[in-house]
Amino acid sequence: MQYAQIETAIRESIVNHGQHFGLQKLSALAGIAHSYLGPSKKYKFIQDDTSGESALVCSCFRILESLELTCAVGQLVYETIQAHHNVYNTGSGCLLFLAGAWSRVALECLHRGLSVSHIISAMSEGIDICIDVCRKCSISTECLGVAQSESCTETFHGLGLQLSKKPIMEAPQASSHLQGTTNISHKTLNNSGQRKIKLSRHFCEVKSKNISTVPQPQQPKLPNIAHIAEGLSHGCVSAMNLVVEASQMQSKNTQQNISCSTFDITKVVTCVLPGLPEENACIVPGCIVLLSAEQASVAHHLKERHLKVALIHGDLSDTFRHLGFSRPAGIQHVSGQSALSSSSKEEEWMVKVLSLLLNLEVNLILVSGLASEKVIQRCCQHDILVVEKVKASVLKAFANATGGVPVTYAAQLKKQCVCTGVKIVIWRDLSSPERKFTTAVNISTGANSRLVTAILTSCVHGKLQALEDQFWACAYRLHHMLKDKALLPGAGVTEMLCIHHLQKQAGHHEKHCTEGAGASKPQSKATPENPYSGLVLRLMADALIDYISTVMVNSGKFTKVKARTVVSQQLQDCNGHLGIAAKFSQLFLEGETEDTTKVYDNLSVKQEAWRKALDLVFLVLQTDAEVITGVDQRTDGAKENLMTEELFLE
Repeated sequence: MQYAQIETAIRESIVNHGQHFGLQKLSALAGIAHSYLGPSKKYKFIQDDTSGESALVCSCFRILESLELTCAVGQLVYETIQAHHNVYNTGSGCLLFLAGAWSRVALECLHRGLSVSHIISAMSEGIDICIDVCRKCSISTECLGVAQSESCTETFHGLGLQLSKKPIMEAPQASSHLQGTTNISHKTLNNSGQRKIKLSRHFCEVKSKNISTVPQPQQPKLPNIAHIAEGLSHGCVSAMNLVVEASQMQSKNTQQNISCSTFDITKVVTCVLPGLPEENACIVPGCIVLLSAEQASVAHHLKERHLKVALIHGDLSDTFRHLGFSRPAGIQHVSGQSALSSSSKEEEWMVKVLSLLLNLEVNLILVSGLASEKVIQRCCQHDILVVEKVKASVLKAFANATGGVPVTYAAQLKKQCVCTGVKIVIWRDLSSPERKFTTAVNISTGANSRLVTAILTSCVHGKLQALEDQFWACAYRLHHMLKDKALLPGAGVTEMLCIHHLQKQAGHHEKHCTEGAGASKPQSKATPENPYSGLVLRLMADALIDYISTVMVNSGKFTKVKARTVVSQQLQDCNGHLGIAAKFSQLFLEGETEDTTKVYDNLSVKQEAWRKALDLVFLVLQTDAEVITGVDQRTDGAKENLMTEELFLE
């Protein structure tokens, strides 16, 4: 699919250009996420008509990154997905799909004449119900992969999951009316049960307060990482196997139990090697970096020596300034006197830096940013190896292990900043005419270092980015599992529970509305403040049904009709008791053998993806309303609906 084709498809899908343009465009943009949901990963080529360049993508984040989204809604969608991806590295497809599905819910409500305030109130109630369901059906990782105990677990028939009898966090029933003020993450419920929404186009991460774990005993049982990781692989089995190996290597290097309770992803790096079969992928202790032929000759000279290392947190160039002193690009300073040329300034700076490095006897420079070619060449001439693009977390790991002090500028280096205890080992010779990098070296701080490198290989060069993304997605799933100490039943079970509770709560609202309408008094206590809550909750449940059925279709085992039929049948078979999870099978695994590995989802990742999806819908919804109807700032109601930041739409 080409950029122009996607833009045309989006325009054609917008049937009403005069009303709520933003919501319609959000729904259309979300359509690109459909084929990336579920465990069956599909690759697509994105081609630029103007330049002829193409990219091979396998996730909604990468496809959005490749597209030229010039409209305001497109930029907002990309910023939201990027913010989520930067923190979680997984769940972007779910976020984008639900943003589109819930935007269609908002559009349907608008077409039926509901006000924006009623829509926001009811949809906020809906997401609170879903978050509450997540808390109640959370699985304690203590109960997975360890000896089962009747006091700890209960096996749910049909699921094969050991669910904690005690919820991860006690919470009031979703169907009950909320009294007083209850904090739910960064949302607040007031006395009427309506969330006060503070919207911003910048989706900054907020530390969630609703993820709490069962109190740990004095000697907590450690989860079996290898066992749980199978259920978190989500179709990326090879990538997850590498992640488990990296976790075990970290534990071994620090002389801890293999089933350790943490997985330090800050001390994991990836190294991509094109031209080799994917079966050559492996995990190596230490930090593997690729060097050019000139750098490799210096590495060979240094491999048996005791190195002195300088750590630079930033770029190694004369023009680099940290964020506090960055100057706007494109500005020229004009003076009456001729100034030194840029080349003369660079040479003057280089002479000073080289003199300082030689006086400190530095052999190796690790740079988190970029180093200019002239600096690398000049340092090579003095047998000083410069390694750029080192992760900031890895730089910190070297500093902690050796006592070195990272500096922002090379001119800040002093004897106290230079560290020792780092060694270089030639890992592989990759000499080839078409390769820029000819040698891979291993930089490490000794046997007890937790630094590990995932070597990712493929004969298809365009596939390497997708393989790296899959590795990091698996790594972050394992990391968040250990951090949350909880999991959610996957393969559609959690969504089915949410659908059931949304429909159940919708029934309560509809019943109260009927009782209120039949009451003798104009305003009965049985009448809810929002008479449209039942309708909105049912529409939100339908959106989740659409999500589940889409993933089922992507698995290749269902047609769209069959998928919706299976979901509807399971909902009808549910008896409505609190143990409802026992009645839902893992839908995507239907037809598999009984010993099929159960699927799990991350608690924090799913909750944040759902919240961001709804926040995105609300932001576009309110902006549309302000653009279409205008805002009367003289009224209190209008002031409450104003966004915290102005968003300029086309």
